[in-house]
Amino acid sequence: MAVTQIFQRATVTRIVKETADAYTFVLDPHEGSFPYRAGQYSTFQVHVDGEELYRSYSMSSAPETDTELMTTVKRVPGGKVSNWLLDNLAEGDELTMTRAAGTFCLDSSDSPLLGFSGGSGITPILSLAKSALATTDRTVRLLCADRDASAAIFDDALSELAARYPGRLSVQRHRDAEDGLLDAAGVAAFVGADTGADCYLCGPEGFMAVVRESWPGPGRLFVEDFEVATAPAAPLGAGTAAEVTGTVTIHLGRKKESVPRVAGETLLESARRAGLAPPFSCEAGNCGTCIAHISEGSAKMIANTALDDDEVADGYILTCQGVPEGGSITVHYE
Repeated sequence: MAVTQIFQRATVTRIVKETADAYTFVLDPHEGSFPYRAGQYSTFQVHVDGEELYRSYSMSSAPETDTELMTTVKRVPGGKVSNWLLDNLAEGDELTMTRAAGTFCLDSSDSPLLGFSGGSGITPILSLAKSALATTDRTVRLLCADRDASAAIFDDALSELAARYPGRLSVQRHRDAEDGLLDAAGVAAFVGADTGADCYLCGPEGFMAVVRESWPGPGRLFVEDFEVATAPAAPLGAGTAAEVTGTVTIHLGRKKESVPRVAGETLLESARRAGLAPPFSCEAGNCGTCIAHISEGSAKMIANTALDDDEVADGYILTCQGVPEGGSITVHYE
């Protein structure tokens, strides 16, 4: 089985200004279809000042309720890709994007759904809420935290959705400028008696830390965190490291480089050490941007939520997570 093509092109058909610093880009994939689940994201490839960059953005649309594919991007301080997209992208332009990825999706459940969103974290939460309301009988309650009213993304869309599903969807607004930062008491008050609910969380690191630490349970907590770093490989003793032999050979486009294998080093790190610039984005095993095919040798992945079992069996690997198991290995980037 051949792996699904990772990158594809899409045309920006419309741009919706949600707030002064957040735009929704409506996309028309050139392949005509874009399979995805509510809550998933795509990684976008852009060139900024001669540099090839990759960033992941969640879908704000849901396949069960929207005929158009939409992703929403917010301006952030120092955000090379986010700011470039907002400042330069126009209707009719094309983007390069990966297939949908991520596991921040609805799980089969009859439990109430609670959503905590901070800022642009509302993007996948909105997608999940649309899907849950359209395909289940579950009640959905959202706590949306924003700096102030002017920064609230999808304010009108959420109000319209609540009016469409009276008694099933309620939205609580939290404005930091008026209410202060969300704290443990605020989390507990919002959860109330729904301690057995499925809770979905996305937002800035500090916001998510508060909800994580305050979540009472015993319900399930699902977190979308694009800042998660790759788990480090277990340290090896000096004696073990000295016994490592073999080479890592990387094929990238027309380039081919080989370097001695280093214990615990991922294939992506080996490629960088060889002077190559392979594609990557999340470095957490989620997005699939760094996929390559093994033609010789073997490697074990630390984490993987992007490739299915058949693709792994066919020799595909996430190089940000793949650590050679022994001897030499050769990989080819698509």
